[in-house]
Amino acid sequence: MASDPGCSQWSAPRPTHLYLATTNAHKVSEFQALADAMGGELQMSAASPMPAVPEDTGTFIGNARQKARALQSLLPKTAWVLADDSGVCVDALGGAPGVESAYFAGPQHDSAANLNKLTAVMQAVPLGQRGASFRCVLVLLGPDGREYVAEGRCEGTLRLTPVGGYGFGYDPLFEPIGYTSTYAELDQPTKNKISHRGRAWAELLTQLHSS
Repeated sequence: MASDPGCSQWSAPRPTHLYLATTNAHKVSEFQALADAMGGELQMSAASPMPAVPEDTGTFIGNARQKARALQSLLPKTAWVLADDSGVCVDALGGAPGVESAYFAGPQHDSAANLNKLTAVMQAVPLGQRGASFRCVLVLLGPDGREYVAEGRCEGTLRLTPVGGYGFGYDPLFEPIGYTSTYAELDQPTKNKISHRGRAWAELLTQLHSS
């Protein structure tokens, strides 16, 4: 089981800034909140610009690694780069949309279209068969060439209709096990303690602490 995201500390060499291989402001906000929970002064910033990277490896780790390496190639050699690839895996859909979560509604996707499509596709699936999990794989590249990989997972079910105004993406449809609220109904500190991204972050910190 992953530790609480606030329990571990960075070990030497200690980064003070991470470049995130994303242009998603919601992800930047979540990662910054996770970093702040450490009680340190680690700062996050989104890639500007983020190079176009084809997410075509078919795996979360492969996609995250491609994004991290693409951004690292554009930055100073002293930079730390963090990339994630994440998605929702639905039991009734054989694990889909999975690594295609960001493109579920097609090439001209957006978060609202993806959420609407999943809601529609799942309408005929009864409550007892709506199991799903959120998965996140993080790849951190250090200036010394080392690579750290961490994975987090959160099990839950899908609601019949989206509920809640927090979060982003598929959050309004996903209810984690042990809760009667969707991701999008939870405040950020609560979500970060149980989310796939929070658990991956905790695992990453554990690796860095022991390296």
